[in-house]
Amino acid sequence: MLAALTGAGLSAAAGLNAFIPFVLVGMLDRFTGLLDLPPGLDWISSWWAIGVGMLLLVADVVFDKVPGVDHVSDAIQTAVRPLMGGVMFAAASGAQQIEQSEWWRENPWVGAVVGVALAGTVHAGKALSRPIVNAGTLGVGGPFVSAAEDATSATVSVVAILVPVLVVLVLIALGVALWRILAFRRRWRARRAGRPEAAAPPP
Repeated sequence: MLAALTGAGLSAAAGLNAFIPFVLVGMLDRFTGLLDLPPGLDWISSWWAIGVGMLLLVADVVFDKVPGVDHVSDAIQTAVRPLMGGVMFAAASGAQQIEQSEWWRENPWVGAVVGVALAGTVHAGKALSRPIVNAGTLGVGGPFVSAAEDATSATVSVVAILVPVLVVLVLIALGVALWRILAFRRRWRARRAGRPEAAAPPP
């Protein structure tokens, strides 16, 4: 159970920023005893992987805060974030310090599929909300929202590793946020099209 919660938390974090949980997991495996990555995924803690991950992290943090460029970044990350979510779930479910679960280790593909789905869902909510934020604030709000997403990704990653039981609350909060984003987006598009449902009160 703890392995699944840790994997879910890291995958959700990857949906917001693919490289924050990747770099964190790699550094924890290399420098601490909190994680011991399973065979086949121990390359995550290699020097080259950590180095490349940090470079990509810096690039993602910078590009995601530039209005217009952030949409291009989200389009590119449509493939990267779900893939990273799958890798993070598989890494967590096989880490010996999290849970001695033979089932997860013998069925790593299940974790990968769940991780891809979770990260993809969170990424979709992020990508759908950014055009609304940029349009509603003339691009001013985008960098602040991006910074909040980065902070959330880092916080969720740490919580997933140190206190995985709290991931349940994180997933509930993300689900509610995604529902509200979709509802607001429908009203926003209806208002732009001049349809009557645009006047509906917020949930």
